Amino acid sequence: MKTHLTGRALANFQTLLLEWFRAHQRDLPWRASRDPYRIWVAEVMLQQTRIAAVMPYYQRFLDRFPNVGSLARAPQAEVLKLWSGLGYYSRARNLHAAAKQIVARYGAQFPREMSAALELPGIGVYTAAAVLSIAYDVPLAVLDGNVARVLARISAIGGDLRAPKTWSLLTSTANRVLARDAASDWNQSLMELGEVVCTPQSPRCGICPVAHRCRAHAEGLVNEIPAPRRKRAPVHVKIAAAILLDQRGCTLLVKDPGAHDGVLFSRMWQFPAIEVTHQPKAALTAHLGATLNLPADALALEALPAAHHGVTFRNIALLPFLVRVHQLPKLPRARILPLANLAKLPISSATRKIAAAATALVPKDSAITR
Repeated sequence: MKTHLTGRALANFQTLLLEWFRAHQRDLPWRASRDPYRIWVAEVMLQQTRIAAVMPYYQRFLDRFPNVGSLARAPQAEVLKLWSGLGYYSRARNLHAAAKQIVARYGAQFPREMSAALELPGIGVYTAAAVLSIAYDVPLAVLDGNVARVLARISAIGGDLRAPKTWSLLTSTANRVLARDAASDWNQSLMELGEVVCTPQSPRCGICPVAHRCRAHAEGLVNEIPAPRRKRAPVHVKIAAAILLDQRGCTLLVKDPGAHDGVLFSRMWQFPAIEVTHQPKAALTAHLGATLNLPADALALEALPAAHHGVTFRNIALLPFLVRVHQLPKLPRARILPLANLAKLPISSATRKIAAAATALVPKDSAITR
């Protein structure tokens, strides 16, 4: 299917959308300049994450790492700590690794060529095209979920947009309609339109600047395009975690990728934990004996309020247990610190939720308050 936007119709479409964007674009912090570093950080943070959730993280991150050199020099643990709570921590690890390469290979300047950008850790075609076009006006089209939905409705392309053939067609469409002499504003205008007007549900066609060029609107198909994606069936997981606590109010964190699938705690500091199916107390007791060399018959596990956590298609029940000990075991790849000071280490949201079940109790217990 070829787009109906050609010649004067395409020029009019481009003009109207660019004028709308320049007049109505939101005041977002990464739009304050064309600094490729700031744009790159924003694009990475915005992957699978809502703008509202990104905003406070973005500002704190830029306050601490105002340029690629400061990010490259920082310890990875500090980068992960600032990312803590934002999720998908491989993004932070790749961002840090890519910063080191940009400093070493490109004089601390984000490369201007697509081939060079694609060699950086964590950067795919979309991110590379977004940074190069927005920062440098390189004439590259971008295609993310918002842009794909806009183009699918404009050209009345139905079905699952992520199906390979459909995505390939949308990629061709994005390249064909690209305003090559204004790539930065053009790509942002399509993103903006999809974010605030051409939304997945209840699109605001009445205020759309290009509604008269939209085939889905003309044919009454805006609620059918795109077709709903088939959701993966949810998987229910139970994780039992031990909050070891000594008489000083200190606890133990470990790095233990063998106890779960590696996604939930993102290979960061965590409480000793294990995935369970039934009898979580017994399973966790045995796990502590096997991994921490704690005598099972001497452990008293106190069940704390459960918490719930979601990661993509997984519905996770977090089952924390308080375990009072006279002395915390000293282990390699483990950290001992006051329970109240967990924020000093990079930890995931799941670990924060587990800790919250115990921190509510600790101040009330004078025997373990420092």
